[in-house]
Amino acid sequence: MLRVAIVEDQAALRESLVECLQNSRVIQCLGACASAEEAVVTLPQWQVDVVFMDVNLPGDSGVRCVQQLAPMMPHTIFVMLTAYDDADAVFQSLQAGACGYLLKPVRAKHLEEAAREVVAGGSPMSAKIARMVVQSFNKTAAAREKTPAEATLTAREKSILDALVAGYLYKEISDQLQISEHTVHFHIRNHAPKQWRR
Repeated sequence: MLRVAIVEDQAALRESLVECLQNSRVIQCLGACASAEEAVVTLPQWQVDVVFMDVNLPGDSGVRCVQQLAPMMPHTIFVMLTAYDDADAVFQSLQAGACGYLLKPVRAKHLEEAAREVVAGGSPMSAKIARMVVQSFNKTAAAREKTPAEATLTAREKSILDALVAGYLYKEISDQLQISEHTVHFHIRNHAPKQWRR
């Protein structure tokens, strides 16, 4: 059983997701928090495999919450949830340590699939988000063409992004390109626009 927790400020959605996940045969939902402040106090006490984190929380944001929790929960994987396909939020989340990014509305079935994917070494990402990531990288590469010291995307990096858009897991990309999963993560994070890095 995969142990998961949810951080979501909308009470109706939070309760609905918890109820649905509790009926899963492969997931044990340990509980949910309504804010980043509650999550920082509560979640480190639980043995959680995956946390689904709303980006737009009252008070501290979901991104800030992940930044605080990641060092305290090194064995936990974070997947972000949001109703907005905001490029800044996407890359801030990735830089904070998140391994996936899903657009709302999201069903319990999708959370179950995402939890299984990240634990298997993947990076669940809505197709729209994946396309936005590639477009953002391409724009950044084009802007850097004027600076000789900064090269544009290499063939390897483009192959990684193309595979990501096609829906491949990080593990599948690493096997396909004969590189480590760490290298795949490195390329994704390393080529985020500078203003998004932390």
